[in-house]
Amino acid sequence: MFSYRHAFHAGNHADVLKHLVLIATLRHLQLKEPSITLIDTHAGAGLYRLDGEFADKGGEAVDGVMKLFAACRPASGAPAVETTPLIDDYLDMVAGFNPSGALRVYPGSPFVVQRLMRAESRDRLKLFELHPTDGKTLSANIGQLDAGRTVVVKREDGFEGLKPLLPPPADAQGSRRALVLVDPSYEIKSDYGRVSACIQDALQRFATGTYVVWYPVIPRTEAHDLPRKLRGHAQRAGRSWLHATLAIGHPPLELDERPGLTASGVFVINPPHTLAAGLKAALPVLVDVLGRGRGQGQAVEASAS
Repeated sequence: MFSYRHAFHAGNHADVLKHLVLIATLRHLQLKEPSITLIDTHAGAGLYRLDGEFADKGGEAVDGVMKLFAACRPASGAPAVETTPLIDDYLDMVAGFNPSGALRVYPGSPFVVQRLMRAESRDRLKLFELHPTDGKTLSANIGQLDAGRTVVVKREDGFEGLKPLLPPPADAQGSRRALVLVDPSYEIKSDYGRVSACIQDALQRFATGTYVVWYPVIPRTEAHDLPRKLRGHAQRAGRSWLHATLAIGHPPLELDERPGLTASGVFVINPPHTLAAGLKAALPVLVDVLGRGRGQGQAVEASAS
């Protein structure tokens, strides 16, 4: 169960979608002053080298964040496409980890969130990573931040570790707020069922939390059923939802030996009311830049309220 390493996939199109949504969601939540408990159930290593051995073998950042930067932030000349606020915010975040201008480091979700945390509002980040190597690397990476008690790393099963954290503790004004990211590797089929059960349980414990679920769009029944099940959980809890997908399509036939992951989706429960409009503007740009062949496309659907 520990064969998956995100370092092979860091900065790919799925990361672009996931982190764009994550940044936009957290930015909106932070418009209100009360603190937020931030939870990443499958945190990975936290930081990834785009010029390292893992990235060289996977090469997926080339068709993801690197292609997006080349089109929207070229080293010289005018941008090839017109960006949107959500895309600009995402690119600014990644650029912040690469002050030299060359893309050598990609921030995983833990570092994306940590970079946005507000000391004055006492935001807190809880990270779970069960993989022995990635868990150790994550602890070392977080240790360099000297973040103290504001960031906690636990080498535990994030599905189970989430339960005692909900509902989150109230702040001095009695407010309880949480943003939870759930994005396991889905390397085993049971992950899909565990994600569904996790969200169902989380909504029972803390219905007003914001839950962001990433999943791969692949020809597997479990993957097809997951957003439908998440929608059902949200509807039964009386909560709003948003579902976004991004498909970059297959490469040309002569290169189509191992196309890798071609599409992914993000499902958000209790999303910001501005997120749907932001994604409807951003996703066509991502398809225009990252699309590579048949099967490319995007979609955004949301509940009425």
